[in-house]
Amino acid sequence: MSAAAGAPQGMRPDLAAAVEQVRAQAEKHADATDEAAEFPVAVLEELRATGLLGLLVPAEHGGLGGDIDDVLDVSIALGRADMSVAMIYSMHCQQVAGIVNHAGERLAGELLPQIAAGRSYLASVTTEAGKGGHLLTASAELTAEPGWLDIDRFAPIVTGGLHADGFLITMRSPESRSPNEVSLVYAHRDQLEIKPSGEWNPLGMRASHSTALHLTGRVPEHQVVGEHGQFRTIVLNTFGPLAHLGWSASWLGTAGGALSRVLRMLRSPAGRKGTNLDSELLLTRLSRARQRLDTVHALLRHTAATLAQVRADGDDLSRPRYQLLINALKITASEECYRAVEDLIDAVGLRHGYLKGGPTGLERSLRDLRSAALNYNNDRLQQADGKLALLDPEVRFA
Repeated sequence: MSAAAGAPQGMRPDLAAAVEQVRAQAEKHADATDEAAEFPVAVLEELRATGLLGLLVPAEHGGLGGDIDDVLDVSIALGRADMSVAMIYSMHCQQVAGIVNHAGERLAGELLPQIAAGRSYLASVTTEAGKGGHLLTASAELTAEPGWLDIDRFAPIVTGGLHADGFLITMRSPESRSPNEVSLVYAHRDQLEIKPSGEWNPLGMRASHSTALHLTGRVPEHQVVGEHGQFRTIVLNTFGPLAHLGWSASWLGTAGGALSRVLRMLRSPAGRKGTNLDSELLLTRLSRARQRLDTVHALLRHTAATLAQVRADGDDLSRPRYQLLINALKITASEECYRAVEDLIDAVGLRHGYLKGGPTGLERSLRDLRSAALNYNNDRLQQADGKLALLDPEVRFA
């Protein structure tokens, strides 16, 4: 186990060994997949073999029967090794939660055992040219024939799409009257013709291999997830919360791993010899980085606990105070984790903080975390939150 590794406190004992196997593979391949901007195939194979792809699949379907806290624990641990891997995994879990919570009995019965057995890694197809990642509208329309749905869909960004076994795809409902009438449909890769478009050569998150894809094919009508035109319900209750929680955990893991590596370097014999550990500037920057991460961690766990309580109470998750909390987590985590790594680069300087291939890994962490504010853009969330704030003049906190 590397110096920056370690399962989060409280992780289920039966998960710890599996997570360490996957984390070790992620750490082993991180530099190579980042350099080549290649999907971490070896890590996906480890996720299949350990059963972690089925973390959220109920035990009656052969899965591990995990919950959101388990997803957060695993995403944090994987983020310490490779943020791309953590994001790939947390986004897969978001898709699985969509099936568990909203799929019909037939589709769930067909798909969930496959996920639990490690045979189905799911990718999300929600982006669309002209609308970016806006979830609640769609341009491409499903075509319905008796018993079947025809898919013709281009997406500019599909994380891991070339390696996915199945896709959850947003499209306008058949015969919809508005772009807001969005349906979610599942398609197995064998039901589709998949054409990649363009190259993937980004600044960071390079191993996510989020290429553009054109998907065409035909699926049976029972592969609609939830009701036609009611994707908004899935977003508010599952996709939105799971995305912001999983992403934030991945970012926190990446920044936490960076801080751990810096601290261990400074505490090493060479670090103590070459660094003034009494420097007020160094200590202040280390303090600020730790404070940022403690803030994100507290908000992450509070949000997860609040959502669990809302569901247990049968409350309405669409209430402004809950949506404001979910959005605040994403915005805060994306900004504070990035700034924490900036603090660390300032603390250790050019040699240890800015050059590629250094023991702290700060250069890659900074590039990866720069994507966080852009992943469903913070500006869009701030605008939505402004409208939500106007709906809660009493300022009721979740």
